[in-house]
Amino acid sequence: MSTAVEQFRKLLTGKGSSAKDSWRPTCCTANNKRCRKQTEESLLLKCLALNALELSAPASDVLLRTHQCPATTTTTTNTGNSANSGWFQLSGHPDAFAPAGPGTVWKKCSGGEERSVYEALAGEPALRDITPAYFRQVLYGGQTFIELQDLLHGFRDPHVMDVKLGTRTFLESEVQNTIARHDLYLKMVAVDAGAPTDAERQVEAVTKLRYMQFREQQSSTCSLGFRIEAMKFRGTPPVTDLKRVKNTGDVSDTMALFLGNHEDVRQRIVARLQEIRYKLDQSHYFKKHEVIGSSILILYDDTKVGAWLIDFAKTRPVPDGCILNHRSPWTPGNHEEGFLFGLDNLIRVLENVKITTTENTVPSSKPLALKS
Repeated sequence: MSTAVEQFRKLLTGKGSSAKDSWRPTCCTANNKRCRKQTEESLLLKCLALNALELSAPASDVLLRTHQCPATTTTTTNTGNSANSGWFQLSGHPDAFAPAGPGTVWKKCSGGEERSVYEALAGEPALRDITPAYFRQVLYGGQTFIELQDLLHGFRDPHVMDVKLGTRTFLESEVQNTIARHDLYLKMVAVDAGAPTDAERQVEAVTKLRYMQFREQQSSTCSLGFRIEAMKFRGTPPVTDLKRVKNTGDVSDTMALFLGNHEDVRQRIVARLQEIRYKLDQSHYFKKHEVIGSSILILYDDTKVGAWLIDFAKTRPVPDGCILNHRSPWTPGNHEEGFLFGLDNLIRVLENVKITTTENTVPSSKPLALKS
């Protein structure tokens, strides 16, 4: 079992008191009940920010809220209680989000590509409930944002998993330069000194395409078509390294830890992912667009489960006459990215996960009574 998975298990079983207590603010004392309550509430949407691999498709942008942020920002938390709370981001591009009204978020856009994707998706009714609802484009403070549905709204202290889909995490245009680079060679040998070929070792340089594909091989992206990008467990501190969760066994172990003893949650998540896959298979838009760096966001709490596609900043139309199946291997020019290949494998892994019934699982405050 990988080091990262073993770290999860220690966190969930409470072994290692230093890790268990490391998240507590220094302002809290044993007899300061109000501060302890504030700390517990701040866990509402604390998510794990993982060290994203050095790929051009970074960790998905995840907007989180906490009572520990500066008091100058006021908003409403997902619990439905108005309180002085702020917004902070743990993964994705810095400053990618700004707070919006209850139930919505503003996501910064460097161009119009992602807005165009959401507008097009709204034109296919079957896809509307598998992606965040798009409301409008907003100009604020000299920046351009799109206002989207806050998928976390309505969940109370949920378990969260962000899974990046696809066997290719870069646009073809990003690797057209065939000049070998010394800096990428140094990054490669820093990860694996034995990775360069004899020819690459002689010139001490590799192309960007070679480096990007090497990086994808370090995670489950290459073999399974997906990688676990970020996770949140109820009341646990961050685990910041999942890049070695690579083989099917380690991925399954991590999924089992995420699900705990919630067999009903596993079944509902699998059903939801199958629904998403069916709708994508039927989508005309999806057949004509490559989807790079997008994720499935999976959530569950004591009463609800949900899963949605997120992050379309690198979704692009393919040339006329090109029809994608999103499962074929990529070769330069065919624009296949393995998106559905990854979703197929994600569903297969979840179908085969063995749910434990021991006490060493993600804690739940009460039995689940899941709603549709």
